[in-house]
Amino acid sequence: MRAMLQKTADGLISLSAFLGTLGLLFVVGVIVVDVIGRNFGMPLYGAQDLVIMTMVIIVFGGMALCARDDGHIVVDIFEPHFSPRLNRAIDVGAGLLGAVIFVLIAYTVFKSAQLSQMLNLSTNLLRLPTAWFQYALCALSLVAALALMMRAACSALGIRPAPASGQETP
Repeated sequence: MRAMLQKTADGLISLSAFLGTLGLLFVVGVIVVDVIGRNFGMPLYGAQDLVIMTMVIIVFGGMALCARDDGHIVVDIFEPHFSPRLNRAIDVGAGLLGAVIFVLIAYTVFKSAQLSQMLNLSTNLLRLPTAWFQYALCALSLVAALALMMRAACSALGIRPAPASGQETP
């Protein structure tokens, strides 16, 4: 059961990171085309809309991978002075708190997306519906919450999370 859950979570996390990577490549392409176009007096129309909306996917696409690989910033000044049991409790609490925060982000943005859809809100130049990107942010936030819950569960059980395929164990 744990292996199946871990495999499913890793698949969602990998998909999230892949979407973030595609978003990053897209933004780089848009910026390159825009800069070259500006040099010839023909900037890319709507480049700012494309970059701003894609940044949502880039930032939140990498959150789950960062959570799974324990890449978030950690202040561990007092860690050597605490018992291993207290350090584990702090890790579990931090993972659960992070998961709650990401679920609340997803909920808040979901409500905002419903409002955006009702009011037919869109970007300034290209008229891209903002609700699409808000729903993407919701989904990516929920994947990050799942990754944080998996990390908290592994910490609570005292096991190291299984590395994703192709990674070595430290």
